[in-house]
Amino acid sequence: MAELDRVEKSSHSLDKSITLPPDEIFRNLENAKRFAIDIGGSLTKLAYYSTVQHKVAKVRSFDNTAKEASSEKLYEISVQEEITARLHFIKFENAYIETCLDFIKDHLVNTDTKLIKATGGGAHKFKDLIEKKLGLKVDKEDEMTCLIRGCNFVLRNIPHEAFIFTKHADSEFRFQNTHPDIFPYLLVNIGSGVSIIKVESEDKFERIGGSSIGGGTFWGLGALLTKTKRFDELLQLASKGQHTNLDMLVKDIYGGSYGSLGLTGDLIASSFGKSATTDKEFSKEDIAKSLLHMISNDIGQLACLYARLHSLTRVYFGGFFIRGHPVTMHTITYSINFFTKGEVQALFLRHEGYLGAIGAFLKGAEEDNPNQYSWGENYAGSSGLMSASPDINPMQRARSGTFDMLEMDRLERKLVNLPLLEDPSSYVPDTVDLTVDPLAREYWLFCFEDALDGVVKRAVASQPDLPEAVERAEKFRQKYRHKLQTLRQQPFAYGSLTVRSLLDTREHCLNEFNFPDPYSKIKQRENDAALRCYQKAVAALDALGWEEKQFALVRGVLAGNVFDWGAKAVSDVLETDRDFGFEEAKQKLEGRKPPLLKTQNQNMSFSTPHHCCCCCLFQSGPPHKCAVFFVDNSGMDIILGVMPFVRELLLRGTEVVLASNSSPALNDVTNGELQILTETIALGGGSSARPVCVRASVPRRLDKELTIVVRERRADLVVIEGMGRAVHTNYFARLSCESLKMAVIKNPWLAERLGGKLFSVVFKYELPTPPPPAAPPMKEEEEEEAVFSP
Repeated sequence: MAELDRVEKSSHSLDKSITLPPDEIFRNLENAKRFAIDIGGSLTKLAYYSTVQHKVAKVRSFDNTAKEASSEKLYEISVQEEITARLHFIKFENAYIETCLDFIKDHLVNTDTKLIKATGGGAHKFKDLIEKKLGLKVDKEDEMTCLIRGCNFVLRNIPHEAFIFTKHADSEFRFQNTHPDIFPYLLVNIGSGVSIIKVESEDKFERIGGSSIGGGTFWGLGALLTKTKRFDELLQLASKGQHTNLDMLVKDIYGGSYGSLGLTGDLIASSFGKSATTDKEFSKEDIAKSLLHMISNDIGQLACLYARLHSLTRVYFGGFFIRGHPVTMHTITYSINFFTKGEVQALFLRHEGYLGAIGAFLKGAEEDNPNQYSWGENYAGSSGLMSASPDINPMQRARSGTFDMLEMDRLERKLVNLPLLEDPSSYVPDTVDLTVDPLAREYWLFCFEDALDGVVKRAVASQPDLPEAVERAEKFRQKYRHKLQTLRQQPFAYGSLTVRSLLDTREHCLNEFNFPDPYSKIKQRENDAALRCYQKAVAALDALGWEEKQFALVRGVLAGNVFDWGAKAVSDVLETDRDFGFEEAKQKLEGRKPPLLKTQNQNMSFSTPHHCCCCCLFQSGPPHKCAVFFVDNSGMDIILGVMPFVRELLLRGTEVVLASNSSPALNDVTNGELQILTETIALGGGSSARPVCVRASVPRRLDKELTIVVRERRADLVVIEGMGRAVHTNYFARLSCESLKMAVIKNPWLAERLGGKLFSVVFKYELPTPPPPAAPPMKEEEEEEAVFSP
């Protein structure tokens, strides 16, 4: 990417003293396949592709489906090796480039790579060094093309990539949900100068303007005025300065605001204006701050003019000048807000420093077409936003130098939006953003840290035949605890911090140390036990009257949802009371006085579902064409709660699609397990029809298979079950068809916060927003006027 062309004098001598831990920085080099590098004025960004071998839990059905009450296990669990693709991106100071190249050379084996794609102003300077050290031919790529390709890639693949920075707010970082269509947008790249690029599609972009006043101007003038040669030191000075000591304000000229022109008194009328009329020495801090404001305001006004000229509302800022520094982002944000009166927001990118390296890598990988896949950030191997800032994390900086990492894993299948979302562009999956709620943030961070011992215990128990599992589990504990500590200091490190992202981070760390399914044995035991009770449960339901049966079906789903090993209040009971079963769970839900339930209510409320609300799904009239059911836990939940409900839909003639996780998370049922369970129940006489099982998680990023099924079968009902899917996420999701969200609150703190008690129930039935009324037909003369109006 475009950076400052001049290299600091202190960086000319390459530093060879740093020690690089291979398990932390240049990971999996032995399986590296392809390289790219982006060298700027002071930072190098290296990219490479590797194949990662890790363990996955697989289930395989035994041939005992005819024996309903067999003591044999329904399926066996095997841990197999699987190879997946991973992208690695490492950022470090140019001073360490020779040491890093030596490290790569020493650890690189079995690669067929013959060349390395390179971009950035320093690619020519270090060309000979790279070719000598690595034995690879340097192939230079166009800097701007790499920049745009990298930007498109992160916007498309990383949720919460873009953010708004608001200084002094409760949360300074406000992350944006990625719009399904990322185009068009304006990219303002601030390196030595400024380039302003209009991006209309993957391959169509144009540099529509720019300026010679950019990061190089700030660095150069700052060095002359303060004798400070390092760019980061200049920004540190600016963060401590007071620009009003040098800048002449409107009130300094007019004694206050200039109302007729709409100018407030604290507006800068002249940058450095006081320095000519005041006979005193100015501090380095004040000079740096005034200079930063002057250049940022100029760039901000220029960006606003181009955005308005081309009718663009999405304006992203990147380049060396930004580099994640709060003082820089604040001054640019202030400038944009002022000149557009809030109509355009300044957007920054979590990984803007990697754009050039990502783009160069993609150019070298065109034959593999990485854009045909979906990619996800691997939190276990990524540093997070601003991790290298000396103000934010000095211990990490001292430990690893100025190294920053990003890892992205190729996902099994292409992920797309659920077609049934009412407005995909406004869909926000998570109900609470912990980055803006410090009380909730501290509580959930404590909960996840408090649960670590239990997770470690179950991870070891899931691999009883592997003695080294204890050592790996301890490494997992250390890694995840470090991540939690980082998130306490930097809750914005990986985008919006949510309960879902804390769970994802834990799963990534578990997979890092080859614990693909710590709850596999628990799920297997509970599935076997629940299956033995299924026929009896169905017979009891069939003996009820129609209305009573509908209520019992819903109550059964909720009782099953109690069995959640991710909830401490439940896991404590399940570990100490082996006799706690489905009937006991129903009793947990009894005796609750239900408030008035409003089916269209947008506020969080607890209730016990009324008979009338339960019957609305199965009322007389034509059945639903197809229901999509997002399921939750294994065992009692899926078998005794969900399956009888699904059976009722099938008997009414409604096709059913069951959506479950593709990979393990806590005791959630996985797609492999679900396939076996549905086949067993159907073959055992549960129903003549069977539901379709597909992989899914939240409606924003779904397996493409599900979206095809939804369209083909014209789904007109969505059921979302569980605290994670219906409360922590999707509670406010609006769908274009009927929807039902059901969950039991199994966390006492959350229940109290939301005005309920432990084991209170959420039951939310919603109809789609009705379309606006059609316009009345036009009279003949009005129609003619409409057609021929110039």
